Amino acid sequence: MADREILSGAPSGDDQQFDEQIRPQRLDEFPGQIPIKEKLEIAIQAARARKEPLDHLLLSGPPGLGKTTLARILANEMGVDIKSTSGPVIERQADLSAILTSLEEFDVLFIDEIHRLNHAVEETLYAAMEDFEVDIMLGKGPTARSMRIGLKPFTLIGATTRSGLLTPPLRARFGDTCRFEFYSPEELEHIVLRSARILDVPIERDGALEIAARSRGTARVGNRLLRRVRDYAEVKGDGTITLEMADAALGLLRIDALGLDEIDRVIVRTVMEKFSGGPVGISSLAVAIGEEPQTLEEVHEPYLIQLGFLKRTPQGRMATPLAYRHFGLEPPSDGQRALF
Repeated sequence: MADREILSGAPSGDDQQFDEQIRPQRLDEFPGQIPIKEKLEIAIQAARARKEPLDHLLLSGPPGLGKTTLARILANEMGVDIKSTSGPVIERQADLSAILTSLEEFDVLFIDEIHRLNHAVEETLYAAMEDFEVDIMLGKGPTARSMRIGLKPFTLIGATTRSGLLTPPLRARFGDTCRFEFYSPEELEHIVLRSARILDVPIERDGALEIAARSRGTARVGNRLLRRVRDYAEVKGDGTITLEMADAALGLLRIDALGLDEIDRVIVRTVMEKFSGGPVGISSLAVAIGEEPQTLEEVHEPYLIQLGFLKRTPQGRMATPLAYRHFGLEPPSDGQRALF
């Protein structure tokens, strides 16, 4: 499997089946994200006591941190069904209206990539979220007319990797926003050990920690690396994931001790060597390495910024002194920096 498939935010068909096996079902099984869980525990108990739906909730953060899983858990905790879709899939107001009118009382509607809803569809959500009503069109052409119908109370959970792209009117209609943070190596170690236990994969603690340390602070990446290391251990050893097995397997995947893959290294070195450390616009950088700007922004850039290797400025992306030290290069003086 190519590095981009391992580190991508979008799961493949095999990954979806794998994810279903290890996906937590209850809030107390969900690892990490302690501040989020603490406030949601209170919200769930209060909603149950009042016999009301949960308030509308916006989940934001980089891909692979558990936003979809948490939405499913909330539905489980409330004892209701969840219907899942994504912003790009809902092309017309009629599509959204059909989904909304199919919801039962207190059901959860989960919209992934909610920042990609088109404007007309988004406006349909306003009345639905505030008043539990939706406008539908009857007839076509000059005789068409609009009719407002009531909806059963429901909870909208929106997920986004780019919360800054949400319009203020939509953002204001969410009762709360939960910002997901990258996981610590210790939290990822717990995730890897739990997944290995569920899948009946023999693993030593040092092996789990090595996988965790190279998982980019992301649960989904940790679980995918576990699969690849499991394969390696079964072919090259007795199936047990030891520190040595994990190190050898991850080295074969060209994932270094910081979790950087080949594309990460190309990104940082391109900024340093081709653009004199920056600033460089994301579009120019994407063209230079032959990658899509969205992939850079959503998959690679967040972790590189978290590591302190890149920083965003109004003029573009810049490599930091920490990045130069990591790659053994000399930072340019201000006069040497290229302006793009």
